[in-house]
Amino acid sequence: MKQLPLKAKERVFDRKGKMPSEHYREQLFELEAKGELIVHRLTDEHKPVEIETKFGRTKRIPLQNTWHHKSCGQCGHIPGYSTTIFWLHRELGYAYCDPKEQTSCTAWNYYASSTSNPAAQAAVALRNFAQAYEDGFFPLIHCGTSYGHYKEVREQLIHHKELRDQVRRVLDKLGKPMVFPEEVVHYSEWVHVVRDQIAERQVKNFENVTVTVHPACHYHKLIAEDAIYDSELYDGQRTAVVSSVVRALGAKLADYSTWHDCCGFGFRHILVSRDFSRSFATIRKIERMKEEADPDVTLTHDTGCVTTLDKSQFAAQAHDRKIGIPVLADSQFAALAMGAHPYMVCQLHWHGVDNRPLLEKMGIDHEKAWAEFEVQAERVKSGEVEFISWEDC
Repeated sequence: MKQLPLKAKERVFDRKGKMPSEHYREQLFELEAKGELIVHRLTDEHKPVEIETKFGRTKRIPLQNTWHHKSCGQCGHIPGYSTTIFWLHRELGYAYCDPKEQTSCTAWNYYASSTSNPAAQAAVALRNFAQAYEDGFFPLIHCGTSYGHYKEVREQLIHHKELRDQVRRVLDKLGKPMVFPEEVVHYSEWVHVVRDQIAERQVKNFENVTVTVHPACHYHKLIAEDAIYDSELYDGQRTAVVSSVVRALGAKLADYSTWHDCCGFGFRHILVSRDFSRSFATIRKIERMKEEADPDVTLTHDTGCVTTLDKSQFAAQAHDRKIGIPVLADSQFAALAMGAHPYMVCQLHWHGVDNRPLLEKMGIDHEKAWAEFEVQAERVKSGEVEFISWEDC
């Protein structure tokens, strides 16, 4: 199951007209040979699939035995994001680990406030990677911020021995090995690879559903050469993840002019200038989608993007702006296609925009589903059960 390579003329080059010379995997192996670190390798037990990155390098994506580096924003604001990623693994029969020992990547602190330092940031990353290594599962990163940040950490560690020495001293105090994975893998790359398996299990018809896609900046702009591309999608000029899932599930993939723009989150200004973030998200992104494509839903693949595009629309609604587009993660969209419960699994009631018209277009009885959810919620409220189990969904 290997992606067709991009044609040479379709590949995107850097500003100097040359392909990047960095081969991160090989450089990690060289450091391992020098005794600088341990490379967490992908083996046959992970069932890796080879796909092509922006500049033609082969990247390997594990399907099996994945260690899920969860997102603090997903767990706090969009819990259906994480639950659908896990649900897809279970439904497709892939083993995974949901670790209790994982910490936040702390990258939001790094990007938003600049109050940390490279050694602290790298030590957090490698402590998590060491835990995955000791648990015997390969890391799969849920958050686009963590994904982009960890790739930056990788580049810094490769090129700066002083940083490696600082991080090693921290890990020694923690009793952890100095480990870096062979690949830094985002969950949406996993969804991209299994999209045909998802389509085989599809029970809802999405032919009448129009979708716009927002590619997350921290996925395809940070260390751009590590993102996944496909010559059959936008001539290989835009990242293939998310859009490929829309196509595989038979929905209508609609284009719009500001697809390359940030969602408005931007880290620092979501904290210090939230009105700017909300204005950018609604006027520069949502309204453009509405005017140019009029989609039923927009999909993205990062915590901050879903949160900002979805939860900013309430402010614009007060000013009679042209908004009202539901925003979902690709994993939620895929799970709905496979018949996942919209509230007990996808937890769409946490979203800010009314998604009931979308569910109706998908052929999902949201009134019946809500009544079922309320029954389970009452069981939790009464103390009969501690939480709603996925087995009840």
